[in-house]
Amino acid sequence: MVYKILRYVIALLVGIMGYVLTDNFMPVLEPIIDVKFWNAGFLGISFIKILALALGGMLGAVVGYIISMPIINQGLRLARNLERLLSRVPSQDLMAGTAGLLFGLIIANLIGLAFHQVPIIGSYIPIILSAIFGYIGMRLASNKGPELYNNWLQNRVLSRDKKKDTTPPKAVAEAPVAGEFESISAAKLLDTSVIIDGRIAELCSTGFLEGPLVVPLFVLEELQFISDSSDVLKRNRGRRGLDILQSMQQKDDLLIKVIDDDYEDINEVDSKLMRLAMERKWKIITNDFNLNKVASLQGISVLNLNELANALKPAMIPGEWIRVQVIKEGKEDNQGVAYLDDGTMIVIENGAEYVDTSIDVMVTSVLQTSAGRMIFARAKGHKE
Repeated sequence: MVYKILRYVIALLVGIMGYVLTDNFMPVLEPIIDVKFWNAGFLGISFIKILALALGGMLGAVVGYIISMPIINQGLRLARNLERLLSRVPSQDLMAGTAGLLFGLIIANLIGLAFHQVPIIGSYIPIILSAIFGYIGMRLASNKGPELYNNWLQNRVLSRDKKKDTTPPKAVAEAPVAGEFESISAAKLLDTSVIIDGRIAELCSTGFLEGPLVVPLFVLEELQFISDSSDVLKRNRGRRGLDILQSMQQKDDLLIKVIDDDYEDINEVDSKLMRLAMERKWKIITNDFNLNKVASLQGISVLNLNELANALKPAMIPGEWIRVQVIKEGKEDNQGVAYLDDGTMIVIENGAEYVDTSIDVMVTSVLQTSAGRMIFARAKGHKE
């Protein structure tokens, strides 16, 4: 019903436009039309003019009705894009940006009055100044406004609590401020690899990870694409990621939010994730080595589960004795390879002869790399 009313309104407006255009072009038709037909009429209006105006209005209304649906569709699409864009902006930043825009426009118009008498370009200078000062005011207010507001609110809390003099200022400042600053979000973005990995669910169950977890819709679409793959391994990995995410959503003490933010001009999921993190000032949780490096270079905070796992592994000191089972031979001659319970690889000098045997080895050195940790050891009874 609303669409029909909008179509009739657009048709009426275009019909009025056709009527006005026809009326303006009537003097052009005077030399062409015979004077008898031009003067024949009533109340000072000729029949030919009435007919031309009616045809112009009707033609405009028909054209308006035809083009009304594409206009409505484009308007709705523009409204949705604008709504999606504004929904990404925190409320405090949006209010500060609007105030900065108005303040910039006021300054631009005050300055533009001084150039109003300039010939030729005087009337265009206020327009240019409005665009420049409006943009500057909006950017400055959105960037600095929340920070100034938070400082003002914190000072207000401190001054109020000093008057009450019931608790130390530091304790009072920390308690209310944390709850009142709702614009400061500790949300963390989950990428595809960390969902499929599965360790994020166990980490969240321990309570060490705070803040809401955010899963963009394009990450879910990538998981669905992987789960529909013809490759059995990829399909199982994708379904495992969806199952893990569903089990995490069912936990009452864990907040997981799915957002529909997307960037149609970007194809790669990692690039979309980094752009979203930069715009929202969120952190990314991943175990992808390349994403970790690229995001860090762009100043994005990254929480890498592999780095966390390496940091939690027990420290091995050179000279320490441990008992391991040699699994296979190493790449070098007379080397054996064993693994700890956490998956750390141990390269055993002179350990090839102990394959499939549990032996005591002494740690000689520990090598920490970006991919993980590697321990070098020597079999008991072997001397350099």
